[in-house]
Amino acid sequence: MASQTPIEDAIRQKITAALKPTTLDIHNDSHLHAHHEPMQGVTSKETHFRVIITSESFQSKMQAARHRLVYSLLKDELAQEGGIHALQLRTMTPEEEAKRKAQEAEAE
Repeated sequence: MASQTPIEDAIRQKITAALKPTTLDIHNDSHLHAHHEPMQGVTSKETHFRVIITSESFQSKMQAARHRLVYSLLKDELAQEGGIHALQLRTMTPEEEAKRKAQEAEAE
């Protein structure tokens, strides 16, 4: 049986294989954008994603370089008809994630 989420599956597989993330959260936000004019007539339910990645692979890389790395991994999904139209990324090292979580805990 074919997957109901082939784009999400590809995102998960490619990022996991290349970056070995300690955190990988993929949110399909396509339903929030289905009414937008550029999405009229598009039948894909996998066009808009928000992805949170924590990986040692991001060590000593600026945000732009981290994003270019992820975009290069997903170039086929970004280029294909009915593929990814919008990709929001949050990329962190394990240390950055720990610092963020500590700040959030302090704020509570």
